[in-house]
Amino acid sequence: MEIILLEDIVTLGFKDEIVTVKDGYGRNYLIPQGKAIIASDSAKKVLAENLKQRAHKIAQIKKEAEDLGAKLGGVTLTIMAKTSNRGVIYGSISNIQIAEALQAKGFEVDRKKILVKESIKEIGDYVAHIRLHRDVTVEIPFTVESENAAEEIAAAKAKEEAEREAIKAADKARKEAEAKAKEEGELSEEEQQEETPEATTSAE
Repeated sequence: MEIILLEDIVTLGFKDEIVTVKDGYGRNYLIPQGKAIIASDSAKKVLAENLKQRAHKIAQIKKEAEDLGAKLGGVTLTIMAKTSNRGVIYGSISNIQIAEALQAKGFEVDRKKILVKESIKEIGDYVAHIRLHRDVTVEIPFTVESENAAEEIAAAKAKEEAEREAIKAADKARKEAEAKAKEEGELSEEEQQEETPEATTSAE
């Protein structure tokens, strides 16, 4: 059956597009959920008139999508995940993590527009497809790496920092001890010098 989409659905199309779906999917899910209407002749005429009136706005939306697509063209992502020793991910990587990684780089992309065609369960290299507009789709390569290695590096750095602090503390304690010993030695010499005149007087 033919339907007119009332909102963007990444696996089907964009709002106001006419698409063909299975009757059950359309009548039992999309239409009851308010995501689409039946593409009757009257509905198509109304759609055509609305699109005509919104032509300028539609052109602007497309241009914005093209501009964003150009900026995303050279972007690559690295996504960290907790894994087993064999590199199997605890959970999976989805459009949510990709949207967050893009946001970290300064790109606000609706996760509903991000499509990952395979279930990502292991570390490795993958590609996400971002459909910014019906005529603008961008491929984003991304690598999934294990957090385990990062945690080991962080632990090693923490240990190294602790060792440096321990060396500094020991060096400080040594210098303080030397200074104290020197001070006590100087006091002892002064005491000896003070005792010498008394000894001379007694001898006289």
